[in-house]
Amino acid sequence: MPRALPRPWTHDELIVAFNLYCELPFGRLHQRAPEIVRLAALLGRSPGSVAMKLVNIASLDPAVKVSGRRGLGNASVADAAVWAEFHADWEGLALESARIQQSLVHALGLPDAIVMADDVPPESGSAAYVGINRAAVVQMRVRQAFFRKAVLASYEGRCCVTGLSAQRLLVASHIVPWADDLKNRLNPRNGLCLSSLHDKAFDAGLMTLSADYRIVMSQAANSLADEPFAASGLLAYAGQKIRLPAKFTPDEAFLAHHRTRILLG
Repeated sequence: MPRALPRPWTHDELIVAFNLYCELPFGRLHQRAPEIVRLAALLGRSPGSVAMKLVNIASLDPAVKVSGRRGLGNASVADAAVWAEFHADWEGLALESARIQQSLVHALGLPDAIVMADDVPPESGSAAYVGINRAAVVQMRVRQAFFRKAVLASYEGRCCVTGLSAQRLLVASHIVPWADDLKNRLNPRNGLCLSSLHDKAFDAGLMTLSADYRIVMSQAANSLADEPFAASGLLAYAGQKIRLPAKFTPDEAFLAHHRTRILLG
């Protein structure tokens, strides 16, 4: 009896698979990861099939190739097309992925569990939830959840300056502020995983990154050298190279914008 061919992946399935690729650390792209098991159940596929698709998607990621890690190398034309779609419209695809997953949940008669509304903190530069309707709040939280998960996953849950891994003290910090570039406000390459302190310093223009990803302090930051906390918690990292992410390396154009427009004199 002829062996049945694998079921082709639909465009909607590829969207939610790419979304999950963004939100998982590279080391968790395996069939035992709970998120992969859950998505497999929603799609009616095996966890192994979903894990394999995510590893194929990883083969398209330049940051993965540069790091020496490898995907399976069997990414399809359709995989590459969805990769390009996300890069052209991060916000649209994050919202579409949430919509598709919610539809799958409803079709299976399961309780809503897509948007974790209460445990996604507002990130730096984001709008407040004042005076907007519930649908807008849900969309805002989908956006923030996607960006936070994608950035923290890229840096494997550690501050790229200090190595701190306490999740409650980590921020998915925008390089180009949220309000300054609507097209790239959810682009993981526009994000850094920073401790709360270094996020505030970065946003305030007290520190930035050079083209080779080294920490540069502003004159305003250097003026704090006589303060012990500033000296040990901030200035001590000057010249140090950040921990580069496993995925989605910061875009040099975004870093150049930060150096020229936000860094204080």
